[in-house]
Amino acid sequence: MNWVTARTLCVLAVWVLVVPAAGAATRQQELDQLVTKYHQLRQFHGTVLVANEKGVLYKKGHGFANLEWRVPNTPDTKFRLGSITKQFTSMLIMQLVAEGKLKLDDKLTKHLPDYRKDTGDRVTVTHLLNHTSGIPSYTSLPGFFENESRNRFTVSDLVKKFCSGDLNSEPGTKYAYNNSGYVLLGAIIEKVTGKTYAQALQERIFDPLGMKSTGYDVSSTVLPKRASGYEFQPDGYFNAAYLDMTVPYAAGALYSTVEDLYLWDRALYLDTLLPAPLKQRMFTPGLNNYAFGWSLRPIPLQDGTELAAVSHGGGVNGFSTLLIRIPERKELVVLLDNASSGGKLSEIAAGLLGILRGIPPLQPRPSVGEVVWSTLDKASVTEAIARYRVLKTTKTEEYDFSEEQLMGVGYRLLRAGRVADAIEIFKLNVETYPTSANCHDSLGEAYLASGNKEQALASYRKVLELLPGNNHAQELIKKLAPPASSGSNTPALKSKP
Repeated sequence: MNWVTARTLCVLAVWVLVVPAAGAATRQQELDQLVTKYHQLRQFHGTVLVANEKGVLYKKGHGFANLEWRVPNTPDTKFRLGSITKQFTSMLIMQLVAEGKLKLDDKLTKHLPDYRKDTGDRVTVTHLLNHTSGIPSYTSLPGFFENESRNRFTVSDLVKKFCSGDLNSEPGTKYAYNNSGYVLLGAIIEKVTGKTYAQALQERIFDPLGMKSTGYDVSSTVLPKRASGYEFQPDGYFNAAYLDMTVPYAAGALYSTVEDLYLWDRALYLDTLLPAPLKQRMFTPGLNNYAFGWSLRPIPLQDGTELAAVSHGGGVNGFSTLLIRIPERKELVVLLDNASSGGKLSEIAAGLLGILRGIPPLQPRPSVGEVVWSTLDKASVTEAIARYRVLKTTKTEEYDFSEEQLMGVGYRLLRAGRVADAIEIFKLNVETYPTSANCHDSLGEAYLASGNKEQALASYRKVLELLPGNNHAQELIKKLAPPASSGSNTPALKSKP
């Protein structure tokens, strides 16, 4: 803010004090107006915090932490973080490196001697941190969530049963986002410290930083101000499916508040937790611009500007989260959501960062998916598709036509047992976004549900064509392809990023 020079007139002195405050108030109003618009369209439901080098500029809850009791979300509401957990796991590992208790090039088997040696002798701590280990990610295993996510696991059982598969690629050669790697890092932390992962976090990070509203989530604990997780559908909100928090473990089991995550962000500008050289190493990107628990991809603004950002998102049943740091100006955006798909968090964050720079943000638009779903409630899938085509032709700028819109409708149809209708919706999405691997993957899933293995096989082959390295598609192709042709049709490329 520009300050004028002092004048002798008292009234001007008062004016000097008031104008900057008014400017700050206007900026806060703009931030609030944008988030409120997303909330009114049911595209954000949670708590937000925006800060810069001077401190917190805006923090506010939108919607309810508990819909049944109409308890509002507030800045001190506790949300499950999902994969934002990974940056805390990374910090623990780097602290142990600073103390000489492990090295980044240590092999996995050095600290977990019971791990299979044929793969563990080739995978290093660095490979686990930056998702280049080649170990299959357990959350991508077919049927994992349907069959295992409600079960309780010890760390040892989780490692042995789900994080010890054959390598999909040579360690260090390919990036593939990998929850198994962070489970293994949690196991290493426990082995080296002699404490549970939760205890290590509490003693090494949360207590020193005064993060009193952050911890390892345990469903059975009576946790004050804990948000409930919901799934939003056009016809209302529903309680999210139960997930035992031993399953995400060191890859995604923490809870926190926007206020505590602000303390975490500020600490990362200091050397309180970690010496500067190791902190720099933690934020050094590897393949796919992924560092150690952080992504270093630019954030595009509405005017074409790109901001150098350090960020990570998260998703766990009923919760979607995003934390974005702009180190150059010490800006921070935290979005914690407990009742939407999370598909708009990046868009919201970019809008908020744009407002800080005087750049008009992209305005939220109604979801075309809601229109299609409401049409399906009263008419046939043919009529719903026709409605979509009319809107796409006549009102392209008025609705959100992103690929996630039809994808959400398709999966709701699958859950409702309307498989044939889901196939038609997914086919429309493939027609609209022919180069999207996710759209072809969803269509393949619907074909599988219908028993049409031939069409499912064609869809998954298209996924691999568009997204080389997709382990999920490769595994399904192996199961679906006739033995005589499986070798020629299955590329030697693995995990899905």
